[in-house]
Amino acid sequence: MSTRKQSLQIRLVLLLLAIVTLSFGDLALDLTGGMTPTHYVVETALIVLCLATALHLGISLLRTQRVLARYQATDKSAQTFINGLGRAIDDQLCEWGLTAAERNTALLLLKGMSHKDIALATDRSERTIRQQAVAIYRKSGLAGRAELSAFFLEDLLLPSDANITTLTSRSPAPKDKDVREKPALV
Repeated sequence: MSTRKQSLQIRLVLLLLAIVTLSFGDLALDLTGGMTPTHYVVETALIVLCLATALHLGISLLRTQRVLARYQATDKSAQTFINGLGRAIDDQLCEWGLTAAERNTALLLLKGMSHKDIALATDRSERTIRQQAVAIYRKSGLAGRAELSAFFLEDLLLPSDANITTLTSRSPAPKDKDVREKPALV
């Protein structure tokens, strides 16, 4: 809920409480001056209705604020995770010796973009993107886009306490390079 809507709800609750207060004052004055039973019932119903509405709006506002606070905390935690994941992916791409343009292409490949879409987005030719993709797979020791994606998704999908030996638990590299450990994804 936006701050503007919350502010409006708070003003409505305060307005209803003011109406209740004024209605109580009016009821007290009417009792001293004599009033009909119908008038007494109508004013009492108005007071009860305003109190119930103010209570409902107040409770709704508090619940919304609690949910919003939980969402913001979760969103902040997710953003921290995403930032850490982005750094870990970039570290791995650098470790493979990719150029800046190849790292950019690799990230767009990980996002699922086609060679044509990457070419359009980066103002490069589709042929250049294909050559960069080949270089990425060669330098990383991976067979293609699916293995590239799986390499980074593996740690996210397996439980941390799983006793599963995986084929990609080390950083793939061409045979002429040393094999380095895969960085932990934060």
